[in-house]
Parts: sequence; C-alpha cells; structure tokens
Amino acid sequence: QPEDGIRDAQESRGLGDVYKRQVLMTDDIKKKIDVVFVVSGKWHDIDFARLEILKLLAEDERIRTRVFEDYSNLHAIENADFLITYTCDVCPTLEQQKVLRNYVESGKRWFALHGTNSILNFEPDGKVDSPRIAPIMMETLGSQFIAHPPIEPYKVEVSQPNHPLVEGFEEFETTDELYLMDLHGDLDVYLEANYGGKAEGFVEDDWPQKSWPVFYSKKVEKGEVLYLTLGHARGHYDMHDLPNPVEYYPAVERCAWDFPQFYTLLRRGIDWAKELSLKN
Repeated sequence: QPEDGIRDAQESRGLGDVYKRQVLMTDDIKKKIDVVFVVSGKWHDIDFARLEILKLLAEDERIRTRVFEDYSNLHAIENADFLITYTCDVCPTLEQQKVLRNYVESGKRWFALHGTNSILNFEPDGKVDSPRIAPIMMETLGSQFIAHPPIEPYKVEVSQPNHPLVEGFEEFETTDELYLMDLHGDLDVYLEANYGGKAEGFVEDDWPQKSWPVFYSKKVEKGEVLYLTLGHARGHYDMHDLPNPVEYYPAVERCAWDFPQFYTLLRRGIDWAKELSLKN
C-alpha cells in the first residue's frame, strides 16, 4: 500500500494528469494574477524596497510576479494584470510612455510608489533639477516630483475617512520625504500633508503653503492609477551615484517603512490593483 501511494503521487505530477484536471475546473479554482514589478533607481535602498514589496505580493499565492529594472519589456507590461513600480530617476522612452498610457487607458491599474514620478538632474552648482521631459508618463500618473523639504516628521491628514483605501485611518505622523509636485488632472486624494516654505538643495526651492497629495488615485479613460508618495529608504551604499560619490552613507533611513500604517496602505493598494483582474 505505501508503494501504491507513492506511485499515485508520482503519477499525479504528470502533465497528462494536469490536463485531465483542467477539464474538471470549476468556478472555485483560483485565478493566476500576472504582475509586472518595475523596481530600480538611484539614491534609494532598492534592495530593501524590492524585498519588502515582493513579500507583500507573495501574501497572495495567486500573484505571479516578474521583476524588471525599467520599462523596456513592453510585451510583459501589456500582458500584466496590474503594474506596480518603485523607482527613482527611471525615465521611460517616448514609446514606453505611450505603452504605459495605453495600458492604463485600456482598463488596467497601476500602483505607483514613492519616486516613480521622479526625473532628476544635478546642476553644476550642485542643486537638483527635475526636468519635465516625460510629459505623457507624468500626466498618466497625475503628478511629477519636483522637490522635497529636509526629511523630518510631518503630519499626514485623512481627506476621505470613509474611503475603503483609508478606512479606519486617523491623522498620523510619519518621517519621510514630503513630495512637492506638479499636479496633472483630477486627483481623488485620500491622504495629504500641508507644507509651504523652502526645499533647500533643489532648483525650485520656494513653495507656497498648501495641501500636497500623499495618497491619491487618478482615472485614465477605462483604467486608473493609484499613487503613494511615502516610502523613502536609503542604506549605507546608496549614495555613490552623486557628482561627489559617498561610498559609505552613515545613516540607514527607513522613514515610513518603520510605521505599520505604511504597510497597511501597501496591502490595500495591492488589493485595489488586483481587484479588476479578479472580477474579469
């Protein structure tokens, strides 16, 4: 009997048996969710962010993730159920921008994190400029990062307390980069932070007092983008891509990653992103 059991188990792994079982599939079978995760960039601990986000994606066994450093694999993006990105200073080509725009317009969802909307350039005087050279992408995302004040604690306010993405949240304090941005189109803002003043070290360094989106969505034709600006991370070895390289950065910065609220937002964002693919 034990030998028969082993033989049965071995035979059940054969492709022929798999095909037989597929014929018997019913509605309760779990649907595979194909995800493209673009994660790379400068001046951030990409290794840390990549691992943390992959662990969150892996909490749903249906999610199968392909990881890329840029937007060049257009076939993978076009065929993904949803797109998730964590980058800094990764600028897509014009063709890639058009594919990203069409991807969302067709009815797909894009969960964009932290520096996805950043394009940066160091000027001769050492200041950081944010050139506006990817308009299709930034209009799709609904924003472009331009500057931030020094990293320090600030309050995040809840704009729509009854929305499922932030339900149960109250005003909280976090330490992170507070994004000062160009905004594009109608944004549905769920979290925001108030700031006005200087953003030292950036070309555009004087900012009016106003509420800046921290967590928002933007409809793009049939699809939608969800953007979360929180999530800065930097380790000891992430500042070598500077005009004057820093081989060993003295501090480890985890910012919002140190707060449970941030992980709740990430999980809810992933649930939001996969929702449409499960309905379809």
